[in-house]
Formats: sequence, C-alpha cells, structure tokens
Amino acid sequence: MAERDYIVRATAADEFIRAFAITSRGIAERARRAHDLTPVATAALGRLLSAAAMMGVMMKGDKDVLTVRIDASGPLNGLLATADSHGNVKGYVGNPNAEAPDRPDGHLGVGAAVGIGVLSVIKDLGLKEPYVGDIELQTGEIAEDITYYFAASEQTPSSVGLGVLVDRDGSVLQSGGFIIQLMPDVPDEVISVLETNLKGLPSVTEMLSAGYTPESMLERVLEGLTPEINGECGAAFSCNCSRERYRKGLASLGREDLLSLIRGDESVEVVCRFCGEKYEFTAEELKQIADAASDGNNKE
Repeated sequence: MAERDYIVRATAADEFIRAFAITSRGIAERARRAHDLTPVATAALGRLLSAAAMMGVMMKGDKDVLTVRIDASGPLNGLLATADSHGNVKGYVGNPNAEAPDRPDGHLGVGAAVGIGVLSVIKDLGLKEPYVGDIELQTGEIAEDITYYFAASEQTPSSVGLGVLVDRDGSVLQSGGFIIQLMPDVPDEVISVLETNLKGLPSVTEMLSAGYTPESMLERVLEGLTPEINGECGAAFSCNCSRERYRKGLASLGREDLLSLIRGDESVEVVCRFCGEKYEFTAEELKQIADAASDGNNKE
C-alpha cells in the first residue's frame, strides 16, 4: 500500500503517448470520512476524484481550476469534483447514503448508483469564459465516461483506468488510476502494442493490491513502448474553505435574508459541502454581519 498520494507524468513511444497515473487511497478515505459515504458512494467519488486530480495536472497555469460534474438519474443524485494544477482535489456526491446492487461479478454497482445522465468538464483557465465540454454518460462507471469525454470533446483518443477497493468496514484499501493519451499521427504499430497491453491488464485495484506504484502501473501499461517518467507531484484532498469565506458568503445574502436566519439567541451552523467542516455563527455575529451589509449598501 502506497504511503502517500501522488501523481506521475510520463511519455512513451517517442512522445506519441503521454500518460498519467495516481495513487489516491488517502484522498478517497478523506472523502469517505468527510461525507460518511456508503461503500458504493465511496467507490464512485473516489474514482471521480482520481480522474479530476490527473486532469487537473494536465493544465498549465498555476491558478487554473478544473471541475468534473456528473448530473444523473441514479441514487447518488450526481457527483462533483474540482481540482487545480498542483494535485489538489475535493468533491462530493448528492446523496452520501446512496445504495445500489452489486454487479454480477461481485464488484460495487457504481454504474447503477450513478445512473443515466451527463458528464461536464469545466476548465477555468483565466480567460473571459471557461471551457465547457459535455457528453452523455456511457456506462456510469466513470472511467469509460472520461475516456469518451476525451475522444468526443477534446478529440484525444485515450484509455482511462480507475479503481477504488473498499474494505468490509467501509474504509478504503486502495484507490488510484491512470490516463493514457495518444498524440496526433501516432503510428499504427504503437496503437497495436498499447491495445495488446490493455487487453491483458489487471484492474487498477489488483495492481495496487499487488504493490504497484503509479510508476510501475505505467511501465506495465506502456510495456514495449519505452516509457519515460517525466515528473511527479503530490496529490491531496484539499479544501480552501474558511470561516472568513463563509462570513463573506453570508454577507452577500443581504440584511433581510440574514435577519430571517436569526431565531432568538440560537446560533447558525454552516457546513462546507466539499469537506464537511462546520462553522458556527452566533445570533449576535449574524446581526453584526447584517448591519455591515446594510452599511455597505447605503454607501453605494
């Protein structure tokens, strides 16, 4: 079991292939604990967090942000993950208590839990408008859906593998994945070797359970294609919420809406949807925020 979460980047076949791999047990376990997820919700969100983290480090800018959102009909009631270009990722599911029957092969029924719907990728690259790409979900298993997104929205043939292994007590034993992408004009013989490798490839969780690292996963996937590891970065479930951030959010509600929250001397608790952190504001604090919001409006 890997001691830390991290992402590696690689190229192969004279740079006709670029590849990424992640080990993310800590990320998936943090998400499980933060949201008190059922096993199938843990598996679904863990997969999406791994994919988003790898897609995030594909971006160039220090302040670039990527969001992967799934709006679908299943009991999970949708999922969302957002990542930056430094390996930081966070996310949540609409229904942390979702249940779904296992697949016939005994694996968790992620596809059934996700359901039918749309996957959207939003990239905020510091431009006037963010890039948005939408595709219809293909299976709901997430890896296949991300694969289809790359082909349909970014015209980049790709292979995506994702996996989360959940223990009997609900905790995460293994989590990780890889993304392999073909560059333009890739020779047919390179595609043939890659297809052969992928056909005989164990699952992501099987490889991680056998002691594979992100580096050795890519070496296995890219065997015979002279892979070269180009770098790595740490990966973490990281939320930038803060008390001050929520204070500003409350102030934006306006005086009347704020005052409507006050019930005698009772405090109001605000919970971060991404990480579950709780922030308490007393009735007196809410009054002060309301007064400050009112003063600000009067100055305008």
